Amino acid sequence: MAKAATVYDVAQRAGVSIATVSMTFRRPHKVKEETRRLVLAAAEALNYVPSASARGLAHGRTGALGLYSFDYFFPESFDEPAAVEPIRQGRTGQAVSVVRDDRDEDHRLYPLYTDEVQRGVELACWRRGYALLMGGGSQVDSAAAVTDIVGRVDGLTVFPRTVPDDVLERISQRIPVVALSEEPQHQGLSIVSADNRGGMRALTEHLVTEHGLRDLRFFGETSIFDFEERFAGFQAALRAAGIRGPRPAPARLAAERKDPDGLVARLLADGGLPEAFVCVTDLDAIRLMTALAERGVRVPEQVVVTGFDGVMAGRVVRPTLTTVRQPMQAMGSTAVDILVSRISSPEEPPIVRRLPVQVVLRESCGCARP
Repeated sequence: MAKAATVYDVAQRAGVSIATVSMTFRRPHKVKEETRRLVLAAAEALNYVPSASARGLAHGRTGALGLYSFDYFFPESFDEPAAVEPIRQGRTGQAVSVVRDDRDEDHRLYPLYTDEVQRGVELACWRRGYALLMGGGSQVDSAAAVTDIVGRVDGLTVFPRTVPDDVLERISQRIPVVALSEEPQHQGLSIVSADNRGGMRALTEHLVTEHGLRDLRFFGETSIFDFEERFAGFQAALRAAGIRGPRPAPARLAAERKDPDGLVARLLADGGLPEAFVCVTDLDAIRLMTALAERGVRVPEQVVVTGFDGVMAGRVVRPTLTTVRQPMQAMGSTAVDILVSRISSPEEPPIVRRLPVQVVLRESCGCARP
C-alpha cells in the first residue's frame, strides 16, 4: 500500500503554505476561490484526506464538537414496519396489501424544534471549522452513550433531560458543556434558552387585549422542559387582566394531550368550548386543531387556537397558526459560539444566554385572512 499523502505534499504541489491547506479544509469560506481550487485539485491528485487525529495531536484537541439529543433525533427510530392487513383483491384482480400506519409523521413532513436547533449547530460548526458528532437517547441508557461521545469532542451541547444531572456534572469538569434549557443547572454548565415566559405572556395578552377573550384554557405537553416557564407567562397575563386562571393538574393536562379528540367531545357535551386554547407547543396546537376540525368546530370563528415554537408546520396548516417563534437556529449557533469561547478560554465562567422571541399573528387567532 502506497504511503498516504501529507499536508506537506499537498502544500508543495499546490504551491501554498501548509496553513493555507489546513484553512481550505477547516474554514474554506476564508480562502480565496482560486487558491481553494488549487488546494482541492492537489489533494484530489494525491488522494489526500485530512487527519483529525493529527490535528488533535498538534493542538491537544479533537477539532470536533458533540450534540446529544432525544431518541427521535434519529430517523431510524421510525423505521419499524407499519401494521399490514391481510392481502386483499384489487379491482384489477391483482393482490393488494393495505398498510395502516398510525405513527406520528410530523417529524418527516416538517422540521421540528430539535431539527432547527441542530441545523444551527451544524452551520456554526461548519463556519468555525469543527466536525460535529451527534448522539441521542433517554436518561435510561444515556450515560454510556454520551460518555463515548465526550471522549472524542472538545465541547458538548445537550438537549434537556437527555442526560442525568450527575453525569452532566462529571462531563462539565472535563470539557465545556452547554445545556439548551430553562431549568436551573449546576454551576459548571453554560445555558442557552429562549424567553419562554415573556413570549407566552405577550401572546396571552394579545388574546385578552386585542380580541377581548376571557375564557382561555391551557393545553399541551407537561413533561417538556419549558412547560413551567410558558405556563407562568400565561398565568401572569391573566392575573394582570384580572382573570382568574386556576392551575391545571399536570396529570389532567397530560391525559388531555394524549386524547385531544376525547377532550373536544367532552367539552362539547358539557356545554361548550372555551374562547381560546393556548397550547404549550405548535404540535400540540396542530393536533388540537385536527380534533376540532373532525368535530366540525371552526378555528378561529368558534374557538381560537395558538401555539409556541414557530416550526414550519404552523405556516402551512389550515388555518395558519398564531404562535410564538423562538430563534431555534440561533440557539444552536449560540451554543457553538459559547463552546468555542470556553475551549479557547477554559478559565472563563459558564455563560448564560436567553434569546428573545417573537409573537407571530396568523389565521388561528383571527388576525390574518385565509
